[in-house]
Amino acid sequence: MDFADEALPIGELLDERRHLLDIAFWMLGSSVEAEGVVAEAYRRWYELSEAERAAIEEPRAWLSRVTGGICLERLSRPGRQRPGQAGPLSDAAAGERRQMLEREVSAVLLTALDTLSPAERAAFVLNDVFGMAPGTVADIVGQSAPAFTELADRARQTLRNRRGRPTTPWQHDTVVRAVRESCAAQDTDRLTTLLAPDATAFFDGGGKVRAQIRPVHGREQVARSLLTLLAPRARTTVCAHSVNGRTGLVVRYDRRVAAVTSLDVTGRQVVQVWVVINPDKLLPWNQATALPGSP
Repeated sequence: MDFADEALPIGELLDERRHLLDIAFWMLGSSVEAEGVVAEAYRRWYELSEAERAAIEEPRAWLSRVTGGICLERLSRPGRQRPGQAGPLSDAAAGERRQMLEREVSAVLLTALDTLSPAERAAFVLNDVFGMAPGTVADIVGQSAPAFTELADRARQTLRNRRGRPTTPWQHDTVVRAVRESCAAQDTDRLTTLLAPDATAFFDGGGKVRAQIRPVHGREQVARSLLTLLAPRARTTVCAHSVNGRTGLVVRYDRRVAAVTSLDVTGRQVVQVWVVINPDKLLPWNQATALPGSP
């Protein structure tokens, strides 16, 4: 193929890049991270051989899938810091498109998106916001089509609940610490009252730990899972610690972090639990020289 055949109008190239930046910004809530993700997506494109690139019928769709996958990887990292910015996201270097995003993207919605699990956020952003085909998004989040549909429905319901009943950091902290105390005391009744009737728990073992594969639904089922996971055991401690910008629970075994748990709270109840026990994803936690925590 002559290299001239690969040339595209500059407007089309810029529109493609803006599209990818929009996806990354919505998924991560950070213009700086979005720039890095798009750069990585293009790097992966140019790592392909000429034959591999020629075989891709829709490069923009391919780049969109890769961008979504990179964002999902970053969202799933334990200890990932949220942007922490509820005000304007102005950035002189970002240009006209970033200014448009400032007008269009609600800071309230971005904050609400932070309450979703990585997979739920990907499902909502890629399907509801950018209109990607459900099958494509299901592949990105590693779910079957029926499981993806359920995931997207939960994301929409969670966003509706969050917007209706915001939870302050103090309320969130209080509920999470109560969950920890209930598990330490193996108090099933108290723990159940702290969980919403439709609570859901996800367990990310990454195929490296014999974790539950499917999400657990319902307050009784989630309570049983948490009571088992966080039960007092020899050489095991559970402490409250900042996870993704809000109080979560960190489990140590022989002083090494064995699990990191994020809890989404609405009102006075937990609506979702995300437990990471994949050893690979816990490496950043165990590489830290010290992990402060409180009982």
